[in-house]
Amino acid sequence: MDNIDITHYRVDKPIKLSERNTLDNLGQDSKALKKKLRNVTRELAEFQNTLYAHGKYGVLVCLQGMDTAGKDSLIREVFKELNARGVEVHSFKVPTELELNHDYLWRHYIALPERGRFSVFNRTHYENVLVTKVHPNYILGENIPGVENIEDVNTEFWENRYRQINDFEKHIAENGTLIFKFFLHLSKEEQRQRLLRRLELKEKNWKFSPSDLKERKLWDKYQACYEEAINKTSKPHAPWHIIPADDKKAARVLVASILLEALKKYKDVQEPELDEEIKANLETFKQELEKEKE
Repeated sequence: MDNIDITHYRVDKPIKLSERNTLDNLGQDSKALKKKLRNVTRELAEFQNTLYAHGKYGVLVCLQGMDTAGKDSLIREVFKELNARGVEVHSFKVPTELELNHDYLWRHYIALPERGRFSVFNRTHYENVLVTKVHPNYILGENIPGVENIEDVNTEFWENRYRQINDFEKHIAENGTLIFKFFLHLSKEEQRQRLLRRLELKEKNWKFSPSDLKERKLWDKYQACYEEAINKTSKPHAPWHIIPADDKKAARVLVASILLEALKKYKDVQEPELDEEIKANLETFKQELEKEKE
């Protein structure tokens, strides 16, 4: 398991989601996966400290998946070792009135990571070619010039939106944002089991919404939209990774391992050298502090 082939999960050519596995436990039991995750997340935390000191890159982690795919728990477990001040999580829900008064990418742009920090998008700008494509009537609420009725939300409209998203990601990548996009690939049967657990376990009841069942009936449409979005927007500077999500522990290990392996390739991320004058006087500063004990 120490040699996970992360290229197996990265999208470098057109894919069909129906041909991708939703279950992969990496050949390990729960205890081994937990240990692996702990080791990887500690290394991620060390990298984050150096990234912060270096101060030239921000890291954007995008998580997409069907309801119950495990996004929330993945964020909790993968990033818990990192300094809380260096990680900001953004959950994008139905746009607010303020957000609708801007273009659809605005709320995502202002949530991008500062240099030296991580931003995690729990659902992302891709909702604008997923949920809105399954429910195109939502687009009418965006007050876009030239879009007056549902017939205006056509193939050309979606192609333009894919182009805009690609342009957005290219721009931020060229200005120091390292982009990682993960699709948590869940099976329909596993979603059914997880929804049942929300109904059966009292402590999980609050997570259930009748809308979950309505959206589940549109499963095939969502899968088609995900497949198209992934194929049109997986680029070398902003690759998609398809993560089998039926086993939550393995999915967390995969996401953490992919992040760590890719980030370690940025050899220029180093702690800055001390100013020569400060370095030359370190012993003096140390003596000054030690004298305070006297």
